[in-house]
Amino acid sequence: MSMLKDFRDFAIKGNVVDLAVAVIIGGAFGKIVDSAVKDLIMPVVGWIFGGLDFTNHFFQLGFIKPDQATKIGHVAPYTYKELTDAGVAVWGYGSFLTVALNFIILAFIIFWMVKLIANAKPKLDPAPAAPAPTPENVLLLREIRDALKRP
Repeated sequence: MSMLKDFRDFAIKGNVVDLAVAVIIGGAFGKIVDSAVKDLIMPVVGWIFGGLDFTNHFFQLGFIKPDQATKIGHVAPYTYKELTDAGVAVWGYGSFLTVALNFIILAFIIFWMVKLIANAKPKLDPAPAAPAPTPENVLLLREIRDALKRP
């Protein structure tokens, strides 16, 4: 029973609830960034580099066997998905660049969010309290110390 009580106490703490909310919001925010990269940014990048579907940029490292070609249903050129489904070694740099760009954009947005929150935080916090006055006994001890130092 004590283990269940400990777990309940742990789960009820505010930090766990805050973390759960952050994970849910982060997942939704990640989908927004994925869509922005996939639907808005990568088509422009693909257009600049000569193709709309940037994830289909790859180097074929292996060769497709004739029996695998009949499974696919046609002869070259093959798409990235067809080659990977057939088990051919493929170096998919287009897909990697899409994911890397997605990460850079997400990191940049999070950086600016943290910076804005950090700048807004002092405005939200109350002004620091004035320091407490020095106690009289400390003042007297300082006077005695200073008097003993004099020649």
